[in-house]
Amino acid sequence: MKYLNSTCSPRIKGLIGEIRGKWGDRRNIAYWCQDEARLGFRTEPGQKITLKGVKPQQTLQWHYDFYYIYGWVEPFGGRSLFDEFSYFNSSLLGLYLEELAPKHQDEIHIIQLDNAPCHTANKLVVPENVIWLFQLTYCPELNPVERVWQYLKRQIKTLRFNGLEDLRNQVADCLNNLSKDIITSFTGWQHILDALSL
Repeated sequence: MKYLNSTCSPRIKGLIGEIRGKWGDRRNIAYWCQDEARLGFRTEPGQKITLKGVKPQQTLQWHYDFYYIYGWVEPFGGRSLFDEFSYFNSSLLGLYLEELAPKHQDEIHIIQLDNAPCHTANKLVVPENVIWLFQLTYCPELNPVERVWQYLKRQIKTLRFNGLEDLRNQVADCLNNLSKDIITSFTGWQHILDALSL
């Protein structure tokens, strides 16, 4: 992990140097970590503390229905954006970018993401103020947003839901309670913060 972090930090610094060379200090730089997570309501057994010799009991839900959460988190400022979809592809990502870029025209957005096909599709139009930073292939642990998904899945994994709408409500409550301080505590990795403090 230390080696992977040491390769990511110079790439971030290099991008910031290029942006400063092109735009000077006229635009702020926002660094986002982006990913999708599939959430379903099949109950997963978790660890429980019981008396010695007492086997824990839990009602399990085997039917699996799911949807996708699409998330952006900002390690430096703690901003976050989450949306839900029944599916995800490059067309949806393109629509999301079309909304993001005009709302924040005074910012250059560096977005760290994986090499999923929907992120690398040729038909995807990336706005001028958005720069992709692709992480190494098969290294999801490099993306800080994964810690948000881990937290979220821990909150719901032992729960039983009445349906997909019930799951959506529980997840929405959990995401709404993620303050900027919590986001930065999950995602504010030191090598990223050091690279952004140029």
